[in-house]
Amino acid sequence: MTDPQNTADPTSQSRGVPVPPIVISGDPASAASALNAKTVAVPEQVVEALRGACAEVVDDPSTLAEEGRDWWPLAMIWATEGRIPSRASVLVRPASQQEVIDVLRICNEHRVPVTPSAGRSGVLGASVPVFGGVQLDMCQMNGIREIDRSSMVADVLPGTFGDVYEDELRSQGLTGGHWPQSMTLSTVGGWLACRGAGQFSTRYGKIEDMVVGLDVVLADGTVVRTGGFPRAAVGPDLNQLFVGSEGTLGVITGARLKIHELPGHQRKAAYSFDSFNSGLDWLRSVIQRGAKPAVLRLYDPVESLRHFPGADGRSVAIVLDEGEPAIVDAYMSVVDSAARDSSANIEDSSVVDTWLGERNEVSALEALISRGFIVDTMEVSGRWSDLPAIADATLEALRTAPGSLAAGVHCSHSYEAGACLYFTFAAESPPEDRESRHQALWTAATGAALGAGASLSHHHGVGLNRGRFVRDALGSGLDVLDSIKSALDPNGILNPGKLGLKSSFGTFSFDQ
Repeated sequence: MTDPQNTADPTSQSRGVPVPPIVISGDPASAASALNAKTVAVPEQVVEALRGACAEVVDDPSTLAEEGRDWWPLAMIWATEGRIPSRASVLVRPASQQEVIDVLRICNEHRVPVTPSAGRSGVLGASVPVFGGVQLDMCQMNGIREIDRSSMVADVLPGTFGDVYEDELRSQGLTGGHWPQSMTLSTVGGWLACRGAGQFSTRYGKIEDMVVGLDVVLADGTVVRTGGFPRAAVGPDLNQLFVGSEGTLGVITGARLKIHELPGHQRKAAYSFDSFNSGLDWLRSVIQRGAKPAVLRLYDPVESLRHFPGADGRSVAIVLDEGEPAIVDAYMSVVDSAARDSSANIEDSSVVDTWLGERNEVSALEALISRGFIVDTMEVSGRWSDLPAIADATLEALRTAPGSLAAGVHCSHSYEAGACLYFTFAAESPPEDRESRHQALWTAATGAALGAGASLSHHHGVGLNRGRFVRDALGSGLDVLDSIKSALDPNGILNPGKLGLKSSFGTFSFDQ
């Protein structure tokens, strides 16, 4: 076992950080900020202290402009206009936990905001340095530190990209089971910070189900080591305090995650239904009968036609499972029985191969935004009893919004009590109105979803774009989060402006 204070095994793979696909129009060094926020400059003496604490400190304006944005579609719109959300004054790239400790102590002492980031694959602006200050790029801390094969737990550093992590596990006959669409763009730390979900989550769980323990550095440099046991009853679960906190409560510097033997058996199936609601009934039946195949997805007629030509107005469902043959075969038997009870049409399983071939394809996003369109996605969760109303109300809000061109929905993750609905939408707009129309679409859709009983988010998190809705979603629960934030980060330096939390650095808006 390697020392947790050290960086990864030198044999571990690492690579450069992917950047959002749309190039900033004009000179990135002179790009204006689109957020109306008062930014914090980092005094020279603080920069020098940071150089003493961390081997790599960057103040190049072009680099800062690129590092200060993620895959937030609104920020991509700004990029076509030669604008960026915001930029830090300096970027630091720690290579060890001790460097993270030292950087945070310096910033806390001088009350400089710190925005943790890594792959920057988020779609809601969670890694944007709203108030300037220091951006903390965690990508140098990468690799697997230890694999406990007996307990099936991997100790991994936060800057490890998803495909690198999975490739290393597979070379040893193992898998993490976490397959987000952003697999090659996202990191382990990002999965944890935003409470991510993978495409095989019905079998393996979301990231919060996979985490066994964490190393977290608080704003004042204190190190907290959470969890570590299969179950424990020593107060609330501190793992879950930091999972999903988007860097606002502490910086994750290590994680112990569940792993699995690489499956040797796989089966696929596909069905279609007369309506999306009848497909939802089938999904519910499958899950509540006890079957949990790795992939269990249902597309409404709009999404079905987009992904599976020839769907002809029906809702297409795909199923894939992997693992021990006896378990896989039993699950698939339940799946097929529920489909026959639902009067589903049995489709050729090659439909699943079509999905596998395109599941990580996002090129259409770049192409359409570059041509002046508005394109985005929104995912929520709800109880089975509420899902039909959530789908209907949200689609109605999106389809009747000014400039709307298309809106569809699919069900991507299912549980005994409910499921995730994932909406995709597109609109047209005069160039001068793209920002306001983007925000109007989000306001209408979110209001409709919450009003019908949905959660605010299922796996994309909150970031900047959803911050204004957190009070509606959580009510007085937001005050509890604010109190926790104040206790762990009294100077408010960690990722200010996110999760709808109060910030001592002021407010911001998206207005031009």
